[in-house]
Amino acid sequence: MIRRIFLGLLLALPALGLPLAGHAQQYTAGEDYALVSTPQPGGSDGKVQVVEMFWYGCPHCFQFEPYLKDWQESMPANVEFIKLPAIFNNPRWQLHAGAFYTAEVLGVMDKFHEPFFNIIHTGNQRMGSREDIREFFSGIGIDGKRFDETFDSFAVQAKVRRAADLTRRYGITGVPALVVNGKYVVDGPMAKSFENMLRIVDALVEKETVAQQ
Repeated sequence: MIRRIFLGLLLALPALGLPLAGHAQQYTAGEDYALVSTPQPGGSDGKVQVVEMFWYGCPHCFQFEPYLKDWQESMPANVEFIKLPAIFNNPRWQLHAGAFYTAEVLGVMDKFHEPFFNIIHTGNQRMGSREDIREFFSGIGIDGKRFDETFDSFAVQAKVRRAADLTRRYGITGVPALVVNGKYVVDGPMAKSFENMLRIVDALVEKETVAQQ
């Protein structure tokens, strides 16, 4: 009798949303995630690198932000998380990448990142020109001269070029996408949901962690 009850509970676990041991990690390359054709460098010093590829003008990226923020609060201690603006053949993607790195170099990312997303998607402003972005920076305390000098600086332009290069090297075709340790790409169309994207990333982080041991 006890054995029958136990077996009944075991069979009911998937229906309750409780994974069987190891079940959550049974993801398949080509179905749940893609392989980077030429693997790129990953984390350093034993870290597993997770790179978020995004664009400020992408509504799906905006919707993904809260999920990603929650995940960051509980991500494994050995994860090295990096935000990387994707750059395809569109001037506005490059413009927004320049804005991102300008904020990074100026040390005002905490004032820039979320508000910039918000002004585009809840404020209905395209932020499609340099003048728009200069005005936005003015609103967070960066005067026009300092913005222009930083935006045009070698440091920012080098970061923008590297972001464009990595977009190509990772082989992503859309955003948001997460690249794990330079080897695996997880995106919405393959994962089917934001929640599943992060579950797959967790499984791949665990896979890389075990491989490094």
